[in-house]
Amino acid sequence: MGEIFAWGGALDAMPLLVKGMVTTLQITALAVVVGIVWGTLLAMMRLSGVAPLKWFADMYVNVFRSIPLLMVLLWFFLIVPQVLRSLLDVPPTWDIRMVSALVAFSLFEAAYYSEIIRAGIQSVSRGQMSAAFALGMSYWQAMGLVVLPQAFRNMVPLLLTQGIILFQDTSLVYAIALSDFFGMAYSVGQRDGTLPAMIVFAGAVYFVICFTVSMLVKRLQKRLAK
Repeated sequence: MGEIFAWGGALDAMPLLVKGMVTTLQITALAVVVGIVWGTLLAMMRLSGVAPLKWFADMYVNVFRSIPLLMVLLWFFLIVPQVLRSLLDVPPTWDIRMVSALVAFSLFEAAYYSEIIRAGIQSVSRGQMSAAFALGMSYWQAMGLVVLPQAFRNMVPLLLTQGIILFQDTSLVYAIALSDFFGMAYSVGQRDGTLPAMIVFAGAVYFVICFTVSMLVKRLQKRLAK
């Protein structure tokens, strides 16, 4: 049991672990931003009533929500390098695992953010949209200026919660040999013969971060409810 909690090696490997955490946070932050932006557009397309847009958005969301994230990550790891090398003449020696991970996570998370945002838009009274139309606004203007600001206020806790889930899911980048926080902890454990301890240590770090953010989200949710 003592070997599992022998975390002394984590202090010596802290520069590597910090480097891995930076990678994890970079993937999380960019995927959240791109996911929300693209997810908002998808949600608006699904609610627009324009058949081609609605069909495309429905298909996109249903496809990505029906495929495991690990499989999507592997797909983009195989596809993105080929596309970049053919379009930008990227040399084969250039490491583009990070780009592949960012593309995969961003597009995958957009499908989930789209559902959250669509529900948030539908939570806004239809009278708001009618009033915007009465003022001469187009559908996209009414959405951007009237509905979305109100919807996002209601959606903040759910969006942050999805961000926590995304932060946890970034550990899957081990499948493409990208060294995030978990990947670094695993490598250090294998190198030093302290793999059980490092895995438990990584889990403890994930728990502390996610639990802390979850408590902050709950406080924010209570404040918004007042």
